[in-house]
Amino acid sequence: MKFLDHLEEWLITFLIGGATLIIFVAVLHRYAAGMSIPGLQDWLLSLNFGWAQELTIIMFVWMCKFGAAYGVRTGIHVGVDVLINRLDLPMRRKFVILGLLAGALFTGIVATLAARFVWENGAHYYFFNLFHLSVDGIPEGPTTPDLEWPTWMVYSAVPLGSSLMCFRFLQVMTAFIKTGELPHHDHGHVDGLDAEEPLPVDANPYGMADNLHARDLHHSLDDKSRKDDTSKEGDGQ
Repeated sequence: MKFLDHLEEWLITFLIGGATLIIFVAVLHRYAAGMSIPGLQDWLLSLNFGWAQELTIIMFVWMCKFGAAYGVRTGIHVGVDVLINRLDLPMRRKFVILGLLAGALFTGIVATLAARFVWENGAHYYFFNLFHLSVDGIPEGPTTPDLEWPTWMVYSAVPLGSSLMCFRFLQVMTAFIKTGELPHHDHGHVDGLDAEEPLPVDANPYGMADNLHARDLHHSLDDKSRKDDTSKEGDGQ
């Protein structure tokens, strides 16, 4: 199961990187095709990038579904726990488990219904035709406008992403039962950046034995400064 530990990150990285590259190339092509450069303009106009917008929309849909599963695993999703935190520990534990079970049940139902929809929307015909089985009376299913891909492939993001969310809910619940801890996301933390070490202090203004720096009850002078301060006061007398 270790390959599932970072499955969402791999998919999201690939999808958002690919979508960004496609959008960049499409915009650059649209801008450059409007420039009156002999030869180059004709070649650019012969290229068809009408599919770019549709493909990026599909990629973002898939990214959102698997991003939701990533949110369950890392604890990014917003939760209203004001009342839960006011309960005693045993009761709070029961409500947390109940909430995780409800999330798993809901996403499991969505995945089941979506899988049935995808199957009836063309996947049934595709797989039966792939294995040379009879497809009599089975609808082939619609296709997308620009790419002309079977729409069941696009809609497969819903059952696959919801199934992964259901698995993540059960995974988080199992870990909570064993350890009593839930995944928590620090919104101020950036992956890859280590915590900065405190800068060295060249001088402690509270440790200077003179009348030019403030002193308070929380910062006392060190022994050497105390001795110097005492000797100065004695010399002054």
